[in-house]
Amino acid sequence: MFRLQRKKYRDQEEMFLGEGLRTVRELLLHLPGPDSLVALFLSPDAEALLPEAEAYRGKVFSVDSADFLRLTGTESPQGVVGAFRQPRFSPVDELPVTGEGRMVVALDGVQDPGNAGTILRTAAWFGADALLSGPGTVDLYNPKTVRSSAGSLFSLPHYSVDSLTDELERLKQNGYGVLCSSLEGRDFREFTDWPERKVLVVGNEANGISSGVLSLADRLVLIPHGRGGVRVESLNASVSAAVLLDRLML
Repeated sequence: MFRLQRKKYRDQEEMFLGEGLRTVRELLLHLPGPDSLVALFLSPDAEALLPEAEAYRGKVFSVDSADFLRLTGTESPQGVVGAFRQPRFSPVDELPVTGEGRMVVALDGVQDPGNAGTILRTAAWFGADALLSGPGTVDLYNPKTVRSSAGSLFSLPHYSVDSLTDELERLKQNGYGVLCSSLEGRDFREFTDWPERKVLVVGNEANGISSGVLSLADRLVLIPHGRGGVRVESLNASVSAAVLLDRLML
């Protein structure tokens, strides 16, 4: 289990780790089925803090502090680590329709694990149908991404693609409109109608959305500054996604 800290082995084993009491509790809450949990590792002090573990007898193991350091790679592990099977999801076209229209979030080189996990969580909250990640995007099963996603890895369908432009072109052929945030875009509040099927692209924290993806955009949207005199360079990627999802989904 120790080597699941590395993406190479997470991919090989199709498993991932959830670290910390809150993270493991949220993952257990959204667990698709008992087979999705491989093992729970608890320190003696943590056993009383996770009564949910009682339902998974035979998969719960007591671990000393030295082994927890190896499992988590942190100096102050909380005494709770879960090993889970990665869920398998089909491309968005093959997923059942959950409501009117379709809403997909695409990550174009989002590298910060906290941002990626928060976007996944936010997309699930607003009722998006799926999230897809393109090349250069952080592994969604990175422990920090798992922590930020708050269990959404099990509740929101997601998949990775080798070429984001190819996938967006395919979705466009199936009736999806591609929406990209850009400084050259139009104030998103000025739009009164949106495509019934749409993909919201969230770009890299430093460089934004790649030129190849921008060339496929049906709409370029801008989140304008507020009225105050204070100016900042940009919004956090996850905050931008939340602002736009609020308008697109509600």
